[in-house]
Amino acid sequence: MTFDEAVYEYLKRVPRGRVTTYGAIARAIGRPRASRLVGNALHRNPTPVVIPCHRVVNREGRLAPAFAFGGIDMQKKLLEAEGVEVRDGYVDMEKYFWNDA
Repeated sequence: MTFDEAVYEYLKRVPRGRVTTYGAIARAIGRPRASRLVGNALHRNPTPVVIPCHRVVNREGRLAPAFAFGGIDMQKKLLEAEGVEVRDGYVDMEKYFWNDA
């Protein structure tokens, strides 16, 4: 399995209405120092509807300013449609963070 495939497989497990981080994904797939590579993989996401890259935020809960599939407003819209509250571009990590690693 390639690095990108490992990222996508992990991300498919993130439940609707929850978020994870680039770093959490990197750790979960055994590459703890590769959070930037996770971001790169998400920009190459071949099926954004199937692989929910909108559920990835930074460690502070901030949305991605360069969200590849419609910008930050689209990421906010997709998260809010799942019941995730976004305030001033941030998600409450205590409430919405998901990590099964």
